[in-house]
Amino acid sequence: MSGIYIHIPYCRQKCHYCNFFSVASFGTLPLMLRAICLETALHKNYLKGPVETLYFGGGTPSLLEEEQLLMLMSSLETHFIFSPTAEITLEANPDDITTARLASWKRLGINRLSIGIQSFRDVDLHYLNRIHSADKALKCLHLARQAGFDNLTLDLIFGIPTLSDKAWLENIKTAIDLGIPHISAYALTVEPKTALDVMIRKGRAQPVSEMQTVQHFGLLMQTMEAHGYEHYEISNYCLPGHYARHNTSYWNGVPYLGLGPSAHSYNGHSRQWNVSSLDEYLKEIQSNRLPAEKEILSLQQQYNEFVMTGLRTRWGCDVSIIKQRFGSEYCDQFLKQAQKWLNQNHLQENGNLFTLTTSGKLLADGIASDFFMIN
Repeated sequence: MSGIYIHIPYCRQKCHYCNFFSVASFGTLPLMLRAICLETALHKNYLKGPVETLYFGGGTPSLLEEEQLLMLMSSLETHFIFSPTAEITLEANPDDITTARLASWKRLGINRLSIGIQSFRDVDLHYLNRIHSADKALKCLHLARQAGFDNLTLDLIFGIPTLSDKAWLENIKTAIDLGIPHISAYALTVEPKTALDVMIRKGRAQPVSEMQTVQHFGLLMQTMEAHGYEHYEISNYCLPGHYARHNTSYWNGVPYLGLGPSAHSYNGHSRQWNVSSLDEYLKEIQSNRLPAEKEILSLQQQYNEFVMTGLRTRWGCDVSIIKQRFGSEYCDQFLKQAQKWLNQNHLQENGNLFTLTTSGKLLADGIASDFFMIN
């Protein structure tokens, strides 16, 4: 079992909060697509077993034409064996979703759409510098359903300074009322050197309130649970049976291959990441070289990753697996650190399984890092 991620590093405009690698000029797009096909061939032996998930991310992969997506998929199918039940996801911006594009995605075998809604309110979308309108957000979801895309997920952002508690609940309710089976919700984070960071420091945008963000997260958890959604990962909620298979494989340590500039790959023992530069990526690929740095993961690093990803999910960390994979020393250390968080009711124990409580989810990153083994 394995997965493939393809990074399409192009956007019509940069969102103010985004720190993912992307550019707003399409001049290199034809060269980039050919380079990704060449990189696919160079990695043909990286994965073992059938590919169960394929994810087109970015950037904005939904701006690609049908023949461009077909070229990438044909290259992949030349070098890898895909499961007949593979989940094939395309990230899509609402402004790209038309009846014609939806039909072309269906023809290509894409069976899941991840739509970057972010908010159903124009004032929030303006703050984030999103292109689409609230009206377009609603219309694109109806179009997707009419085209037969029932496996939908949408992104929402909370903690936006223009978003009151009441308005945030209305955003959540809109998604629920539409029957969207999977919702990813992220706290607005001000990353260094982004446009939002600069604008806040210059007083041209309202600052983000940590207190408001925490309040929104609490409202989100309560509302989603009340409507039958499983909070199966810190940022992800789904109706029963609608887990995102591709992202779940990341959290469960399944090997995956990343193609395109800045994409990451993982095979269980090592991690590698491509350069975050169009020029360098193209130069290396055209010279038949992989444009990546590689790190062999020590047992300690593998343990730290296991804890970090496990505690973010509803499946938690199983100490019997820790003992089997990493040894008694790691198991004993985990149990020792767990006691503090159990006493504070941020962690709960069910046999060998340890998971975060609702209050613990507010502190997920800090709790996970407390378990890390450090030399």
